[in-house]
Amino acid sequence: MKFTLSWLKDHLETSAPLDDILYALTDLGLEVEEVVDPAARLASFTLAKVLHAEPHPDADRLRVCRVLTDEGEKQIVCGAPNARAGITVVLCKPGDYVPGIDVTLGVGKIRGVESHGMMASERELELSDEHNGIIELPSGEVGERFVDWLAANRPGTVDPMIHIKITPNRPDALGVRGLARDLAARGLGVLKPLVIEPVAGAFPSPIAVQIDDALKVNGCPHFAGRVIRGVKNGPSPDWLQARLKAIGLRPISALVDITNFFTFALNRPLHVFDADKVTGGVLRIHPAAGGEELLALDGKTYALRAGQMAISDATGVESLAGIMGGEHSGCTEGTVNVFLESAFWDPITVASTGRALKINSDARYRFERGVDPAFTLPGLELATQMVLDLCGGEASAVVQDGAAPDVTRAYRLDPARVISLVGMDIPEAEQRATLVALGFTLNGDMATPPTWRPDVLGEADLVEEVARVASLTKLQGKPLKRAVPGVPRPILTPMQMREKAARRTIAALGYNECVTYSFIDQTAATLFGGGQDAVRVDNPISSEMTHLRPDLLPGLLRAAARNQARGFMDLALAEIGPAFHGGEPGEQHLQATGLLVGASAPRDPHGSRRPVDVFDVKADVEAVLAALGAPAKVQVGRKLAAWWHPGRSGTLGLGPNVMATFGEVHPRVLAAMEVKGPAVAFTVLVGNVPQPKVKTPLRAALTISDLQAVDRDFAFVVDKGVEVLTAVNAAQGADKALIESVRVFDQFTGEKAEAQMGAGKKSIALTVRLQPVDKTLTEADIEVVSKKIVEKVTKATGGTLRG
Repeated sequence: MKFTLSWLKDHLETSAPLDDILYALTDLGLEVEEVVDPAARLASFTLAKVLHAEPHPDADRLRVCRVLTDEGEKQIVCGAPNARAGITVVLCKPGDYVPGIDVTLGVGKIRGVESHGMMASERELELSDEHNGIIELPSGEVGERFVDWLAANRPGTVDPMIHIKITPNRPDALGVRGLARDLAARGLGVLKPLVIEPVAGAFPSPIAVQIDDALKVNGCPHFAGRVIRGVKNGPSPDWLQARLKAIGLRPISALVDITNFFTFALNRPLHVFDADKVTGGVLRIHPAAGGEELLALDGKTYALRAGQMAISDATGVESLAGIMGGEHSGCTEGTVNVFLESAFWDPITVASTGRALKINSDARYRFERGVDPAFTLPGLELATQMVLDLCGGEASAVVQDGAAPDVTRAYRLDPARVISLVGMDIPEAEQRATLVALGFTLNGDMATPPTWRPDVLGEADLVEEVARVASLTKLQGKPLKRAVPGVPRPILTPMQMREKAARRTIAALGYNECVTYSFIDQTAATLFGGGQDAVRVDNPISSEMTHLRPDLLPGLLRAAARNQARGFMDLALAEIGPAFHGGEPGEQHLQATGLLVGASAPRDPHGSRRPVDVFDVKADVEAVLAALGAPAKVQVGRKLAAWWHPGRSGTLGLGPNVMATFGEVHPRVLAAMEVKGPAVAFTVLVGNVPQPKVKTPLRAALTISDLQAVDRDFAFVVDKGVEVLTAVNAAQGADKALIESVRVFDQFTGEKAEAQMGAGKKSIALTVRLQPVDKTLTEADIEVVSKKIVEKVTKATGGTLRG
């Protein structure tokens, strides 16, 4: 929405400076996008008088002029045909920037003659497209600023133009008067009365109007107009042209300019038909049958679809209702008799037709947002009077069909709700005065919105109007009162806290978090234990999203395959979200899943790059479980789902309670998902991790011994089928108080191992760390513990200490 400051002052009596108006508009919710001040561009130009002009010695079309300026006489070379002695001109001095030609002037020579500036044309100063000669002013003093002369002699020419952004819920702000009303309610002035005097009809209208019954409810509830005969359609007056130019519109003719003026001034789009080109004596508003064509005023031909609203005479369609008129019945300089139309169009019908035909117009922009239905006839009367004033003529009686729809509604005004909804303490008298200033009607505690405010649809909207006029910048932050003094209860549930901890831990381990769809295709769902009808989506959005996912791994594997197809082979992906083991509410569980594909490190000269393996994800899943508060000692199981490698995967849990699964993904699954291995993964069932027995928001105290720890290495010869974990657990249980950790640092297997230790044998080497807590260990103490370790391991594994 664009308008000028003087245009605004036609409706608002104010002495507020421009900066205050701009601030108030934005604060009221009408954000200022741009301000263009022509006076700033023209501030340096002054008036001068040509004293003498003679032909240039070396150019037939140039003249050498002696010009009287505020700095004395200057010599200027000019090529304008009207450059002559005695005229008052606009002078651009050396150093001035000329906006129309984008040049900063300097002293120059033209065909050998020195020139000190230039005399400007209107186009060079961006006042119009006129460039056939320099500006000739009928009056003015030498040295007077050109902007001051324009302000006194051509009001509106150097008026600041303001461009504001209008939200869809404020159609009333698409007229200058609506903006003035808001500013008056804020206190920046007084809204001037809009005097509407009906124009008496001098004769019956020779053109009638008719709305098809099918459109009187949803289409065109009200259509009115009148014939004005004997008009003279010439150029519109300078003040009207200046306003239209200032907002970027091209003046066309007085009749067309009047309709554009009312569109922006009062948010009342109008249309004028050349009455002599309307045949049949009736303008009918009807739904199109389909296939009709209209050559519109934008020069394009549009084919109407069935049901689209049109205005037709006896020969065919003359206008697209509420959007754009037709060229056939458009007004020209030869127009003598016109039919002036004012109607209320259904916003949805206008919007759907405009979108279908891809037509954007100022009329459509306003009608589809909602104009004032009660202003149809008043707008017609005001426009009629302006046509008579500017173009002359004689007006007929008004003809109309239908009636303005009744949009009356009332809502209870509760002054206390401003505090509860907004947090501002505004006196009741101020609230009521604000609503009255905005056009609301108050009857006791009931407020009736004005007809031009279709966006006010409830009690909360009344509060919003009061608060925005009072200014939300006055809102002060205040702490909420606590119902019970003290530390509030935690807001997040234990499961939410665990999800947060798992997400942070996985991110810290270097995984990239993914968010995949909860729907997958049936083939992938079947690979991971799903795909049943209970989890099938009845109306899937695509064939690849037919079932609820039974696990997060399918989505991560699909993401890995897409990345590998684009050349990214080494991946660390993770996701935390729900997986579904049934189709009923509640039949879902929270998973934290990670996937490693490719190598563990980039290529380097040190040989650190190796394929990812099961121990990488085992370390990561143990870190996630530790962050969730799982017990340090868990059991490793072998009962695995079908999508895990049977010999290179395991579960972590406590008895039958499985908390996590880790290991290699089955090669068959990788092939089906088109992922190039190796690929290892882990899945943590967050809900299966036991809650701590002692619930405290604090961490346990850190205990560090100041006594020296002792490491001892042990190597055992065991059968090839003995699991290393068996030896580790046995060594750990030798002295739970003294043994801090047990780690495997070597495993000797293969043909060489069997050649040295016997067929079917292997060697396991363990490092056991002993951490004293009350005294330094002696050699005797260490020997006692070492003996227990050897006994426990040999008993558990059936092996012997390696010599």
